[in-house]
Amino acid sequence: MGRCIIFFSSLIMLLTFVGFNGLSTTTTVPRTLKVTEPTKVLFPKNKTVIVHTMDTPPFLGSTFHGFKEALAFKESSGNYFATNSLGYLGKYQFGVGTLELMGVFNSSVFLNDPGLQEKTFETNIARNKWIMRRDIKKFVGKKIKGVEITESGMLAAAHLAGPGNVMKYLRSYGKANFKDAYGTTIISYLKYFSGYDISLVSPKRNAKV
Repeated sequence: MGRCIIFFSSLIMLLTFVGFNGLSTTTTVPRTLKVTEPTKVLFPKNKTVIVHTMDTPPFLGSTFHGFKEALAFKESSGNYFATNSLGYLGKYQFGVGTLELMGVFNSSVFLNDPGLQEKTFETNIARNKWIMRRDIKKFVGKKIKGVEITESGMLAAAHLAGPGNVMKYLRSYGKANFKDAYGTTIISYLKYFSGYDISLVSPKRNAKV
């Protein structure tokens, strides 16, 4: 009888402890999840996630993960919940039109789902790789206005300006230039994001999330 009382008392204490801890409504994302290594981050629903943006550009070498974090820093300082003055959304600053091309139609859901943002970014890389596949083969290794053309530079520039504008720029050998609303040019992205290994993502026709 005494053993039963001790057992049930211990069980009640354990359930009470677990229950109160389950009431926490704030999750702090560890600093290691941001830039130190590639990782899949799952954010709990209906909870507040505290995210600190990056103060300096991350350096993860020339890997695809290094590429995407460097591009994210350039776009939003790595902030999943950023919206700029033109309405571009999230860590990688996607426009609504581009999101719809990849099957994402709810901008609010997109902005509040870091996992969806990461998947969308990789999907967009795969889509742009397919669209520019012939130009990648033709221009990689050449120089235009003193800048060596690389696959990663082309894909970063396509993220900025769209693959069509990048192909126009390359085929005109720099004459058909492009600037976004903030004055950022295709050539600056071709130069800044050159030399990363993007082989992890394969080209895909009409890629959808």
